[in-house]
Amino acid sequence: MVKFSKGMWWPAPNHTISWATEVAKAEAFPDSVRYLATTKRINHRGDTLNTPTISLECSSPLPDVVLLKSNHWKAQTATNIGPDFELFPDVDSKALTANRQDGLTTSKTDSSLILSTNSISATFDTRPGEFSVDIVSHNAKSPMNKSASPDQLLTKLGWRSVGYVKVATAMDHPNLNLYDPDKGERWSTMQFQLSVGEKIYGLGERFGNFIKNGQTVDMWNEDGGTSSELTYKNVPFFISSRGYGIFVDCPGHVSFEIQSERTTRVNISVPFETLPVYIVHGPTPAAILQRYTTITGRPALPPPWTFNLWLSTSFTTDYDETTVNEFLKGMEDRDISVGVFHFDCFWMKGFHWCDFEFDTDYFPDARGQLTRLKERGYKVCVWINPYIAQESKIFDEGVEGGYFIKRPDGSVWQWDYWQAGMAFIDFTNPKACAWYQSKLKALIDLGVDCFKTDFGERVPTGNAVYFDGSNPDKMHNYYAFLYNKVTFEIIEKCKGKNEAIVFARSTTAGGQRFPVHWGGDPMSTFEAMAESLRGGLSLGLCGFGYWAHDIGGFEGKPDAALYKRWFAFGALSSHSRLHGSGSFRVPWILDESGEADLVLQKFINLKLSLMPYLYATAIRTHLSGIPMMRPLLVEFPEDTAAWNVDTQYMLGPNLMVAPIFNAEGFVEYYLPKGKWYGLIDGKVRTGPGYITETHDFMSLPLLLRPGTAVALGNDVAEVIVNPGEGDMEVDVELPDSEKPGEIAAVLKVKASAGRISVSVVKGSIRGEWKVKVVGGDEVKEVTVSGTEASITL
Repeated sequence: MVKFSKGMWWPAPNHTISWATEVAKAEAFPDSVRYLATTKRINHRGDTLNTPTISLECSSPLPDVVLLKSNHWKAQTATNIGPDFELFPDVDSKALTANRQDGLTTSKTDSSLILSTNSISATFDTRPGEFSVDIVSHNAKSPMNKSASPDQLLTKLGWRSVGYVKVATAMDHPNLNLYDPDKGERWSTMQFQLSVGEKIYGLGERFGNFIKNGQTVDMWNEDGGTSSELTYKNVPFFISSRGYGIFVDCPGHVSFEIQSERTTRVNISVPFETLPVYIVHGPTPAAILQRYTTITGRPALPPPWTFNLWLSTSFTTDYDETTVNEFLKGMEDRDISVGVFHFDCFWMKGFHWCDFEFDTDYFPDARGQLTRLKERGYKVCVWINPYIAQESKIFDEGVEGGYFIKRPDGSVWQWDYWQAGMAFIDFTNPKACAWYQSKLKALIDLGVDCFKTDFGERVPTGNAVYFDGSNPDKMHNYYAFLYNKVTFEIIEKCKGKNEAIVFARSTTAGGQRFPVHWGGDPMSTFEAMAESLRGGLSLGLCGFGYWAHDIGGFEGKPDAALYKRWFAFGALSSHSRLHGSGSFRVPWILDESGEADLVLQKFINLKLSLMPYLYATAIRTHLSGIPMMRPLLVEFPEDTAAWNVDTQYMLGPNLMVAPIFNAEGFVEYYLPKGKWYGLIDGKVRTGPGYITETHDFMSLPLLLRPGTAVALGNDVAEVIVNPGEGDMEVDVELPDSEKPGEIAAVLKVKASAGRISVSVVKGSIRGEWKVKVVGGDEVKEVTVSGTEASITL
């Protein structure tokens, strides 16, 4: 919590704030502007003495984006040293700038300094005694803006909104400051205006209120479970309902006070001399995400096998090869598809994490066991973390090689929490990265397909020394990015492009490039199930495309009702994993009635039948940065009610899922306009409005959007069309099951005047397939043996 004021007028006790007050110098360059602000009125020459200044540099690194950067002192090591976010990793930023055709201009008048493009502008007030920066969109109306004007104020910096904050320092007394210059804290702050009714979303995987207004949000990765304000995945990026997003280009501690200090502002603060923010214009959430992920990177494409069910040993349970085989045999006997088996922490010996060796007391023939699992068609995942216990066989290797984070005296930074005497791998050291990757490669050669990259939040900041001299405070959140990057890259090197995946818990901006991410440690309650969804939706609004959660909860043993409801939700998430802490998650242990067996069988088979649609969506997520699981506001930004919904979601652009958060089966959910078709129950619901229903454990609302179509089956066996009202023309892409990332066939679906046609316009479909038209008074279906079908309603 970083609050600098006490009410509107006074700073907090022991705080002094130098606010940007008026212009001292205004400069316009060909592609940027610079505004030097004094921190008091300059009435005569003497006022230029003993007066701090704050410079504001403004540019547009790509169309629809403004970069605004404040500076107090520009030659401070703690601010200027890394780490820094890896920006524009997938594109040539210089080419973006060189090839732009959006009318970028700069200008300077007696009263203003302006940077402008055809779609966005930043205007600085340069009149004496005035300070403001208006960020305005042009000719691109936000869906939530009801005004007819072609220009819209997105946000602004006004009176006392850009400042340099001193907390209990000696900086306001020149002699004391000379003797004790490092006393206290220093912060840079920008405070952006929030308009009436404006709502804020995102900021990482946050489990509290989906709408962030009224909250204090600090970017500081912590292992805090899902039932607190702490989170594993802090991303300094938010989306506004007013048609813009803000990304703070700082991997260290960033504080957001969202109407929680000033009720009309988002206050952004960093404990550094520089504060850079990207203002990303949309106007739609989807467009904002596409531009934001141009800056920070798009998600890699996970291989198709990762979308099947993952089954885990759980954490502290007792297990060995016999246990693993019994669980997999039990799932096979019940016809419940499992694609990946995960070995959690105790595949290694206690006190040895990580030595990257199977515990021979429980797994005496690890190579043989993994070979036998692979022969049965299973992929294998094992748990790892970025720490090396003192008892590990490779600890001394790491010490001798200089591969661990150190203390100022050159000794290794060790800790007794989690694993006794553990050290932290220094991912800023290229040799340490290569050494670490060599251990993972040995496991890949043994038969491991991927790694659960757990932890990464617990890293030292006090007196920690990195190989490359990185600032430990900036490294705190960024460490998880490097950990997952190094792990992902060795898998990709060994397996190939579109074949790599990690199962990560902690991350920050840019971490979406290394999927998949799961939601950490929820309790086994319906409330935790709902908070997990809120966390996943918030993370998706930060460009993270693929997400999972511990089905049934992690802490505690779920009752049968919770387990079955959570599984239906989990199977209709992008990735699906059964995992717990002290109890197993196989259905026959949790539900002796046998109904859970049937629930798992039904819903994982349903997910697998949707794979043509799901994997086509995954490819689009990889290309666009728009998440597979997305809040309604992404697809229906013009619908005011959609911005308030956090207990349901769109699975891709065409399917709506409304999980059921109680044993009784009661569910109330919101439908945007049109006739929506239930894929499970075959019923039609009409929106807009709220729908109330009751479902047994074999059902939940899974609805096909009006005006869309979805393909089901292996390759394709059936195309379901919900034509909606009016004319329709959509493409249905069918992914190539042999070549991840490629499209094997495209169907063109047209509807006009009661006639629906479906034709293959690219590639081919093997064998017969069906077309089913739904959403009206009756369902019509035809079987197709060629390349085209036609149905008249």
